[in-house]
Amino acid sequence: GHAFPDWAGEEENVRVWRTLEPVLRALPSMQEAVASGNDDLSEIERQILVERHLASREHARKGRGSGIVLRSDERLAVMVNEEDHLRMQSLECGLQLREVWARMEALDREVERQAACAFSPRLGYLTACPTNVGTGLRASVMLHLPGLVLMEEMGRVINGIQKLGMTVRGLWGEGTEAIGNMFQISNQMTLGAREEELVNDLDHLVQEVVGHERNARGMLLRRRETVVRDQIGRALGILQNAHILSSDETLAHLSVLRLGIELGILDRLDRASVDTLLRMTQPAHIQQAEGRPLGSRERDEARARLVRERLGAAPRSRRRRKTKE
Repeated sequence: GHAFPDWAGEEENVRVWRTLEPVLRALPSMQEAVASGNDDLSEIERQILVERHLASREHARKGRGSGIVLRSDERLAVMVNEEDHLRMQSLECGLQLREVWARMEALDREVERQAACAFSPRLGYLTACPTNVGTGLRASVMLHLPGLVLMEEMGRVINGIQKLGMTVRGLWGEGTEAIGNMFQISNQMTLGAREEELVNDLDHLVQEVVGHERNARGMLLRRRETVVRDQIGRALGILQNAHILSSDETLAHLSVLRLGIELGILDRLDRASVDTLLRMTQPAHIQQAEGRPLGSRERDEARARLVRERLGAAPRSRRRRKTKE
């Protein structure tokens, strides 16, 4: 066997990468996969993987001996020599946990036919971090929850989630804040539970949170419609006219626009366009679009220019019909 990556030397990690990379690329689930060693990627390219949630921030900081194997459609990614030798992940838009789990389970079976993994009959999979021992499974869902935040209910919801043994993280995972009203909900422990139970428990919990968010949005429209319309109008005005925009400010304003679209207040602007901007305005994506590394001020100016070009003329604000209750 091999020592965990953080305990192994660079040469041992290089041997692990060179052994696993061709095996992973050849797996049936990894259709037309592309493999890249971290030392072959620029810092911007590694950060793009982080911004697209294909690699962790910890993995992006690793050098020679670490790498990633990515399926062509980006629905499957395998990090090699992050915290563990293999960290496999499957991504999908929308609440499709069971579909994602089925895809991951198929990949897991293919990997285990080709590579021996450290496994204890009593404990399950053995991992570098004790909190991952057992199933080794982290199921996560990213949710946009502006209604609960604006109604000041998010603290209560987070407390309830934590009491159920789940955890809430920010946009970029562990140790990050919830920028743009984006929250990750995931299971906390992996020991002593079956994978299907973890997935089902998270699915049921997320459905409840989504229900609370819908109720909060309805309450916003009934009690604070003018305030909500004002926030949406201000966010749109800033994004269409600003010449300097930081990442966090852009995320915050785009979050408000997304809410306006979903409430039926903004016309001639769709959620897919806003979601694309959320990704394209991240620091590494901005630098990739400009074709060179940029300083902080240059990035903020380029970001504002991109947002102005994309949003163009102001979309109309759709007036809701008043109904008697």
